[in-house]
Amino acid sequence: MALISFRGLLKYGQILNESVLINSRCITLSNIRRNTTAEEKKDEPQTVTDKNDPKSEELEKLNKQIFELKEQNAELLDKYKRALADSENLRSRLTKQISEAKIFGIQSFCKDLLDVADVLSRATESVPKEQLNDNNPHLKSLYEGLVMTEAQLNTVFKRHGLEKVNPIDEKFDPNYHEALFQQEIAGKEPNTVVTVSKIGYKLHDRVIRPALVGVSK
Repeated sequence: MALISFRGLLKYGQILNESVLINSRCITLSNIRRNTTAEEKKDEPQTVTDKNDPKSEELEKLNKQIFELKEQNAELLDKYKRALADSENLRSRLTKQISEAKIFGIQSFCKDLLDVADVLSRATESVPKEQLNDNNPHLKSLYEGLVMTEAQLNTVFKRHGLEKVNPIDEKFDPNYHEALFQQEIAGKEPNTVVTVSKIGYKLHDRVIRPALVGVSK
């Protein structure tokens, strides 16, 4: 009986020790939680004070300045690109104008010479061919001089890019021809040039005088 009582006391003592150990652990965990909560509450005012810290304000100012400088940089870069594109377009236009001025700078002068070419052409056409013989040496020499002058003038025209537009039997083209009249002609397709009243001229593919023509119906 005594042995059983002693064993009962030992078991009771073990149970009591375990109970004390569990309670102590619970108390320790509760204290840890309280300390953690207290520390978190202590840190909250510290965060508020950090916002009011002079260093924090200075950092915000610097960030704001950096943002403003980035915006100014982007704006200036955009203006620079636009100015560069405008200058390139201006350079291209000026280059084109200079090139055209070199090619078509003699356009007015050529127009004035066309009247001279017309006069020479009419003069050579008006000479009776049957009278061009040794019995009329002066007329023959005059005619030959006119022909040579006309040939030389046409050579000069071609050298500078001035070419004749004689569209006989060609399709009517309003870009190169100016129709004076229309007439029905057997065997001719409609809109065919059948008569050239005045020869046209073009300077490097630019028409400076359209050919005056008659067109078939």
